[in-house]
Amino acid sequence: MPFSSSVCEHDPDIYEIPASALHVDTGQQVMEVPIHQHRKGQLVIALHGVVTSHVPEGLWMVPPHSGVWIPGNLPHSNHLTRGGRVCHLFIEPGALEMPSHSCTLSISPLLRELVLRLAELPQPYPEQGPTARLVDVLLEELARMPSERLHLPLPEDPRLTRISDALIKTPDDRRTLAEWASALAMSERTLARLIQRDTGLNFSRWRQQLHLVVAIRLLAEGMSVQRVSEEVGYQSVNAFISMFKKLLGTTPARYLQERAQRSSGSAVGTQTLDSAEEPSD
Repeated sequence: MPFSSSVCEHDPDIYEIPASALHVDTGQQVMEVPIHQHRKGQLVIALHGVVTSHVPEGLWMVPPHSGVWIPGNLPHSNHLTRGGRVCHLFIEPGALEMPSHSCTLSISPLLRELVLRLAELPQPYPEQGPTARLVDVLLEELARMPSERLHLPLPEDPRLTRISDALIKTPDDRRTLAEWASALAMSERTLARLIQRDTGLNFSRWRQQLHLVVAIRLLAEGMSVQRVSEEVGYQSVNAFISMFKKLLGTTPARYLQERAQRSSGSAVGTQTLDSAEEPSD
């Protein structure tokens, strides 16, 4: 079945089973699944390429060997880069205690293989039997996955949406807070207050987070560090590496190396943005 049909026509709510899975290969196409929602929670696992999930609370970037958790009944859309492969895991409400908010999870090789195997098996399946036992192990492994928190909080104010839309489209836009305030016909102080209120971050920190999300997507697609630094508007590659290391605690090259080790089953520690230093404006 073509990926467009398999994703857009798949109804995960049709069966009340603890978990079901769907494996999708885009081939040479870009996959764009429009805004939709379903009763079951959904874990979108990137196997190759990068998935971008848009939910009301923000933009979630899913590089290879990670997944984004989307709670049930939450409107969302997904975008998968050309040549990407993704696996969707749908969880029945009550089958496993999962976060009530969206989050990015690190995915172990074991969990990845369990989800892929489930996607190959007939669904629905009996409450007792080999598939049910596989699902039990899968859910136990899923409960152990740490959060990576690679997301961009999006503002709700329509005036701020103009800024976020522009920067997502052209991340190398280096207009200052004062210049954006002038373009929106408001004071710099008012704009700063609105951004902090809607995103929980100051303008400088919010834009750095956007650059980080975009950079990881481009790096995962195979773009060089030099080229990525230019794409997100940094005048020198050293300045870009410094920003990346400040937020994730490691360089872009080492980040990619650690992800490759993780995919092969090597034990690699995960550092989240919780420990990142908050830069000033």
